[in-house]
Amino acid sequence: MKKVSIFVDVQNIYYTTKEKYNCHFDYNKFWSEITLNRDVVTAIAYTTQRHDEKQKQFQNILRAIGFEVKLKPYISRADGTSKGDWDVGITIDILEYAPKSDIVVLASGDGDFDLLIKKINSSYNVPSEIYGVEDLTANSLIKAASKFFPIKEGLLLNNNN
Repeated sequence: MKKVSIFVDVQNIYYTTKEKYNCHFDYNKFWSEITLNRDVVTAIAYTTQRHDEKQKQFQNILRAIGFEVKLKPYISRADGTSKGDWDVGITIDILEYAPKSDIVVLASGDGDFDLLIKKINSSYNVPSEIYGVEDLTANSLIKAASKFFPIKEGLLLNNNN
């Protein structure tokens, strides 16, 4: 079986699925799809810590599925903007786990990851599967991916969930 390392940019996936479909990403279906006939080397979900009960429940669901959950404080600035960016942390972890993997899966539409994806392919000869909301995923990231999987109906929770 192929060894897979899985990385999820939770904030990016949350906001893009909400914007495009007005519903949530189905992490259970995603897990079933990407782990089928594969050995998981690592699975990390990166999110922000807001100290609210719904967030804690969501994080526990991710853990129950099989993800390690990495938290970064959510920062609200005086000007109304916020910050909870995991780009550097995701990059460091992917560079660490890519050499131990046969494939890297990244769920994000953030174009900042295109150079990283090219790097793991050229330096480690590790292919990548990128999951993102197609209309809201950077073209540079789609092009860098070995395979791109658009997030659509099959990977979404219906609005009743």
